[in-house]
Amino acid sequence: MHTVELLAQALETAERLGYSIRHEWLGGAGGGACEIRGRKWVFVDLSLNAIEQLEQVAAVLRSDPAIHAADLPPPIRRLLGIKKAA
Repeated sequence: MHTVELLAQALETAERLGYSIRHEWLGGAGGGACEIRGRKWVFVDLSLNAIEQLEQVAAVLRSDPAIHAADLPPPIRRLLGIKKAA
């Protein structure tokens, strides 16, 4: 799977976990997750390449405890290193 397709799946997964997504030019100085007025956000830094953006989103997903209960596509499971429960 291409990086851009995997990034799209990772962003879809974040949305399913309740995150809103913002794509902003942050000059490499930021990005990641935050909560504003009780709403979860992922800021994707457009100054980064697709691999770096994917790493940002993957870090957000790994840090969310709800990820272990989510129904994840196999490529996202592999990306995050999550084994399917028996």
